[in-house]
Parts: sequence; structure tokens; C-alpha cells
Amino acid sequence: MNTSEMNIQQLKQKIASQVRHPFLAKFIPEPIIDEDKLVILSSIMDHTTLSPVKREQYVITTMLVQIALDTHDLVTLTDEDDEKETIRTRQLTVLAGDYYSGLYYYLLSKLDDIPMIRTLAGAIKEINELKMELYYKDVDSFQEFLASLKKIESLLIQRVATYVQKTTINDMAGEWLLAKRLIDEKTSYQEGKFSPVIDLLVRKPGSLETSTQVMLSLEQMLQKHITRLEATVSQLPIHFKWLKSYIHMAIHDKFYEKPIVEEG
Repeated sequence: MNTSEMNIQQLKQKIASQVRHPFLAKFIPEPIIDEDKLVILSSIMDHTTLSPVKREQYVITTMLVQIALDTHDLVTLTDEDDEKETIRTRQLTVLAGDYYSGLYYYLLSKLDDIPMIRTLAGAIKEINELKMELYYKDVDSFQEFLASLKKIESLLIQRVATYVQKTTINDMAGEWLLAKRLIDEKTSYQEGKFSPVIDLLVRKPGSLETSTQVMLSLEQMLQKHITRLEATVSQLPIHFKWLKSYIHMAIHDKFYEKPIVEEG
């Protein structure tokens, strides 16, 4: 398994076929497969001595865990009386997240891969604990908030990278996934959509007071962060050439909002 555009698309199709369920599809949208995380995972596995079958299984099962975590994040909470359809969607979203999570366990149990099951289960526990701290405890600073968000975004991949003893791109992965999350949150807010991160920052006591202040701080931080990230990416070893090119283009596409020509 060598990471390439074709390989990534094939993996996406396999993951999509795993999570597709005819009953869920009638009532809730199909889950989004995070291509950036898929690319990073595939690049990590490319440089292991694992068999091609096991590399692919590790990528697919880790992405199933990510999809389960993302799906549970979509569950709405309100104290108000909801309509029947809203309640049903909420219940099905919870069940869908549990279903996707169960799939990773099922696939790895068929391989009798208990150590990898423990690795993913431990990561899930840590990420959920981090989310509770982020959403239900006060933060002392904007930087502390960003540090927690960075861990939440990258911890699953970093735990898997540590398990397969390939941690070279862990730092870059953390920087890129945080930047990507913030760019997505900024875009959602600017388009008038709900941004849980910006909403959280505005609501937290002692944090930034208004959405305008949050957006200004976010933009300033992103400018510095992207510059540092580009330098980190450029320093990756030569055998990560395809990954470097992918991240380089993604930065320009998402942050500068204009694609660049791929390097030869």
C-alpha cells in the first residue's frame, strides 16, 4: 500500500462501504470521511514493515473510530421540548456512532489483534476525557484552549503512530489538524453556520468576550500558525514527498483559498 491519490480514493470507498447502513441512510446523512486524516494515516503505514493487508486494516479501523467520534459530536443537546423528528434524529445519531465504533472492534477481533484494540480503545477514552475538560471546564487562556483542541484533533493518529513505531510526522500532524479545524470553524462562522469552537470561546467565563474578538484572535493565530506549519512540512524527510505535496496544496486551498500547481 503506497499512498497516492488513487489509493486514497480506494480507501475512502472501502470505508464508505463499511459504514453504509440502509436503515440509517433513510434518516441521517452518511458520515463524512476526513481525507486529511486518511492521508496522514496512510503515509504513516507506508513506512511500517506490516503486511499490506494489516496496513489497510489499521487505516480503515482507525478511520472508523474517527468517524464514530465525529458522529457523536453531532448529537444535539437541549433542555427544550423537541419535536418527535428531532428526537429520533438525535437517537439515531447516537446509535450510528456506536455502530461505527463497534465496526472497528469487529474487524480487529477477526484478526485477533488485541494490542491494536487496546490502543484504539485507550485513545477513545483519552479523547473523550479531553472533550469533557474542554467543554465543561474553564480555560485560563486562548492558548490553553488551542492546546486542548490540538490534542483532541490529533491524539488518535498519534497513538496509532506510536503503536506502529512511526512517529516522525506526529508533530506536523498535530499542527496541520489544529489549523484545519480552526479554518473549518472560521469558514462555518463566516457562512452563518454554527461553529461550536467559536460559540464555546464566546460563552466561557473569563474567555474572549465577543465573537468579533474571537475571530480577530483566531485570524492572527492562524497567520502565525500556518507560517510555522509550512516550515515544519518543508523539513519532513524526502520519503514523505507525496504527503508534503498534499499538505502544501491543502494549506493553499484551505487557507489562501486558491489552489497551486502540484510540484513535479
